[in-house]
Amino acid sequence: MRPSPRRARSPTCSPRSTRAASPAATTCTSSSSSPPSQTSPPGAAVIELPPDPRQHEEPDHDDEPQGRLGPTSYAVVTGWALAGLVLGWVWRVVAERVNGVAPVVSWPQPAALWLVAVVIAITAWQTHRAVQVRRERLEPHRAVNRLVLARAGAYVGALVAGIYAGYALSWIGDPAELAGQRIVRSLVAVAAGLVIVVGSFLLERACRVRRPRT
Repeated sequence: MRPSPRRARSPTCSPRSTRAASPAATTCTSSSSSPPSQTSPPGAAVIELPPDPRQHEEPDHDDEPQGRLGPTSYAVVTGWALAGLVLGWVWRVVAERVNGVAPVVSWPQPAALWLVAVVIAITAWQTHRAVQVRRERLEPHRAVNRLVLARAGAYVGALVAGIYAGYALSWIGDPAELAGQRIVRSLVAVAAGLVIVVGSFLLERACRVRRPRT
């Protein structure tokens, strides 16, 4: 009689088979329903996965940046006006020595300044109604544009007012025929420059947002 073949045994976990196995070999089998082991045996290849880029992404902040812009300095504006006063006085002296004739102030010059003054005044009034009365919030680019307009208007208005004031002062007591005409037109331009400065300060003040009380 031929000996009956032995039935093959299924691999089982046992201390005896564990001792005989090499460190890199697996000593027991796991069923398909059990989760895979989290630790890799010694000697096995380890594959490092690239980091998740979402972990390094900065969170999106819907809040707008909280920036502060200090108000326009009155001292700086006064300095621009004084500089313009000196330039206006020197303007006549240099023009007479170079050209032999003093500059003529025509009506379009103060008219253009008054146009700028009206535009800044209207912008300041509209901004005040929107921000201070209706409590609306300006878009960031619009707020920056109006603040830049206000600061530039304050500086340029002070400089222009100083130039025409210095030019008008240079004609006081002069017996020239057109002295009175130049003084009057220069003073009209000075008034327009002052209105530009005041309107610029009002526009800057209208753009201010009060902080909520905590």
